Amino acid sequence: MKFRVNLSTAITAVLLSTVGSAITYAEWQPKQSALTTRWAKDVKPESPLPEYPRPQFVRDEWQNLNGLWKYAIRPKSEGRPDQWDGDILVPFPVESALSGVMKRVGPDNRLWYQRTFALPQADGKAAPKWADKNVLLNFGAVDWDTTVWINGKEIGSHKGGYDPFTFDITPHLKTGSNELVVSVYDPSDAGFQPRGKQVREGNGIWYTPTTGIWQTVWMEPVDRTLSITGLLTEPDVDAGEVRVNVQVADPRQVVAEVTVKDGTKVVGTATGPVANSIRIPIPDAKLWSPASPHLYDVEVSVRRGGEAAHDPIRSYFAMRKISVGQDGKGITRMMLNNKPLFQFGPLDQGFWPDGLYTAPTDEALRFDIEITKKYGFNMIRKHVKVEPQRWYYHCDKLGMLVWQDMPSGDLHAQWDPFGKFDGTEAKRSAESAENFRREWKAIIDSRRNHPCIVMWVPFNEGWGQADTVAVTKWTKEYDPSRLVNCASGGNDFPIGDVIDVHRYPGPFAPKPTATRVAVLGEYGGLGLPLKGHTWQSEKNWGYQSFTDQASLTTTYLDLLDKLHPMIDSPGLSAAIYTQTTDVEIEVNGLLTYDRAIQKIPVDAVAKAHQALYSPPPRLRTIVETSREVPQTWQFTLEKPADGWQKPDFDASRWKSGPGGFGEPTTPNSVVRTEWKSKDIWLRRTFELKAVPTGEIRALIHHDEDTEIYVNGQLIKSVSGYSVNYGALRLNPDAQKAFQAGTNTLAIHCKQTGGGQYIDIGFAEVE
Repeated sequence: MKFRVNLSTAITAVLLSTVGSAITYAEWQPKQSALTTRWAKDVKPESPLPEYPRPQFVRDEWQNLNGLWKYAIRPKSEGRPDQWDGDILVPFPVESALSGVMKRVGPDNRLWYQRTFALPQADGKAAPKWADKNVLLNFGAVDWDTTVWINGKEIGSHKGGYDPFTFDITPHLKTGSNELVVSVYDPSDAGFQPRGKQVREGNGIWYTPTTGIWQTVWMEPVDRTLSITGLLTEPDVDAGEVRVNVQVADPRQVVAEVTVKDGTKVVGTATGPVANSIRIPIPDAKLWSPASPHLYDVEVSVRRGGEAAHDPIRSYFAMRKISVGQDGKGITRMMLNNKPLFQFGPLDQGFWPDGLYTAPTDEALRFDIEITKKYGFNMIRKHVKVEPQRWYYHCDKLGMLVWQDMPSGDLHAQWDPFGKFDGTEAKRSAESAENFRREWKAIIDSRRNHPCIVMWVPFNEGWGQADTVAVTKWTKEYDPSRLVNCASGGNDFPIGDVIDVHRYPGPFAPKPTATRVAVLGEYGGLGLPLKGHTWQSEKNWGYQSFTDQASLTTTYLDLLDKLHPMIDSPGLSAAIYTQTTDVEIEVNGLLTYDRAIQKIPVDAVAKAHQALYSPPPRLRTIVETSREVPQTWQFTLEKPADGWQKPDFDASRWKSGPGGFGEPTTPNSVVRTEWKSKDIWLRRTFELKAVPTGEIRALIHHDEDTEIYVNGQLIKSVSGYSVNYGALRLNPDAQKAFQAGTNTLAIHCKQTGGGQYIDIGFAEVE
């Protein structure tokens, strides 16, 4: 796999400066951003993002067109500008600091780019090196409606903000200097197009827009008579083979030659017509997984008749299977390589404070995946954004499963997250529907070979959700090798492979069916702003707010304790925590937005994450809850005197009643004594023959903030609420509070909104 490890040095890349730029590379400076990542200093204006951008379809010879271009923002009704506004660093969005511009475009304007280039020269020759080749101009992604000119001739247009596109510019080239002009229109949230979280004015969970070129632009030569236009690898773990599908413009009498390698060792070779899949056995296949992300190299070329081979392409694939099946208990699970694997990871939105949609460097792009791996996650949900292909390459190499969302847009359907969806969907215009399907197909086509992607998610929380059944059915039929999650977070239809709910803070687990797995598509969202590392100084937002890292981490671990039993019952197959990093004013990341601080330290939670991939701990109840048998408590709704939690406190004037306490409508509660006020204080005694030697956990169902005392000592504070009974870890020294004989348990629970409930017991981890 050496060619991928050293891709930037193994591939010939000729980086050209912009002819006639208004400033020099030495003079260029980024704009001042509210936050800056440590990688911003590594951005070189003469060669931003120099790596080959398409690792699964590699041509050795290419020319990177990233760098300083001219730009202009003009009313959308106007044509090409006569003058340019200045210089922009491509491929950073015009709204970003790293573009050097940091201006909004808006729905009334159009963004224009211009640069000149020359084809590379053969050594010692005046003629262009590619003079006998066809030259392809490639765009990784441009948001949204793009038109391109070469030397004043319009060569084509493209609509789609997340999929790559290519033009053959050969007929329009001339010797020496050539002019490239690009025009982009992007109405952001004023339009119907897929856009994800981009809005004209960011607020809450909505962020700064990305307009124009935001992925690498490059050229490459191909043979004039015959070249490869597409490549699809389809591994079959059960059959022990890979099927290679090669596309060319005219397949008549064209054969492909395919070689599969494991490192330097040739595993198999085959030759066959491109009209058919070429099957290559992979004996004793090394399967790809998060624990062992093994990749095979592929070399492909094509020829017609007795001609020499044309257009050599290098790629890779993995022997990997994702499916749905029943485990040993008959529970429907997600299977990786025919074995159940709990999938756990963060929601990842892929925004950068200095580059917005575009990471400052390839190292930065890889960092988010590496830190996710260090946390002990095995999956990432790429949320309503499609990343550059190198991001998926890094996931392939590092062993990270990916759920890929379709970026949302257009109208929002009425969203119901609680299972009461009546089937009413948004109505798209014919233009919107056609655009959605075209771009969704293009996204799948461009990312389909990446083994890391195990699930397609066409809709999220009703955003732009329309024609759900048809879209889900088409997606499943078009790519049967992956799972399809028809609607993450609600508005569910009985189609696809997944039942997906969102709960904040959660967790919560739906029940799987005979054919569909149960997943928690979003939960958590614990927010902590850290001074000096926020997008704005105040009014930052999270689903639940904290003031220090210690309490944030404790609550995070509490959620894990509640989550773990749900894997066994009712049979949760995956969970996704919100989120990897802060994004603008949303401060519920594991990391700050600038990636400078781990708000929840890796070493504090990685072990707990790893535990999720094993069965939950066996528990022996030592103090009963009221879930099965009612326990008698003393209680008061009036704030008691100081010392109320101590064993010698006189609670004779308190009321007495059976647990649990709360409102019957609270999910999964067993209410035997109604409690509707803001606060409740509770006391009871329990007996222990001896203090347990194993770890003691609190068996608790709470709604909401709760303090737990044993013999007057605070052993646990827990905020938020739960939707079921969980086994929570106690404070590190809590074990010392328990004693042989009679013990006093005292509780204070505070309700702030919604349902309310409190019940508690204890268990020993066996």
